Amino acid sequence: MAEVADDAGRAADSSRNFRALAGHPLPLRLGALYGGLLLFGFSAGLMLRADLGAMPWDVLHQGIALHIPLSIGVVGIMVSVLVLLLWIPLRERPGLGTVSNAILVGLVIDATLLILPAHPPLLLACVYMIGGIVLNAAATVLYISADFGPGPRDGLMTGLVRRTGFPVFAVRTTIEVVVVVSGALLGGTFFIGTVLFALSIGPLAQFFLRHFNSLVANGQCP
Repeated sequence: MAEVADDAGRAADSSRNFRALAGHPLPLRLGALYGGLLLFGFSAGLMLRADLGAMPWDVLHQGIALHIPLSIGVVGIMVSVLVLLLWIPLRERPGLGTVSNAILVGLVIDATLLILPAHPPLLLACVYMIGGIVLNAAATVLYISADFGPGPRDGLMTGLVRRTGFPVFAVRTTIEVVVVVSGALLGGTFFIGTVLFALSIGPLAQFFLRHFNSLVANGQCP
């Protein structure tokens, strides 16, 4: 029982850490939300343009886009809407951040792909890939810290954890594996970038979270 209580305490602490801007002025929170989402979409576009392996969900979006006359960003928006429908039986409640995530990220991905030329040289592609992973971790911390609700895919994970009682890592891993395998079978790009993202996004997010919370705690964010 003590171990369960410890786990619950750590989970609560983690949740509070990710909500660093809760209670701060609304303009600051909105800036963090939309700045984070813009950066998130741009980072995803960088990885797609690198063509060295997309983020797990973008492997699926890319695979679907190969079979229908829609852009990857629009497909991402459609998938977000479908995922939100799965929230209904899970009794999850969307927030401003949830809806904004569902729409804005896909639009920014398409804009990024229009701006950046296709088939970059290998060295530049590697820069895109690494930059995309690092920026995505920073973006995730930024928009989640605004405390306007989880993204559609994060809410699916937390809803399944709450309803099934399975641990977070098991639910998250299962979702990611199903998504990547489905996307790869449809023709999405599963390669070194996908693997590097899966291995590094957690530690990088923790790094940015620690430093961001330190800035907030020291009063360097208003």
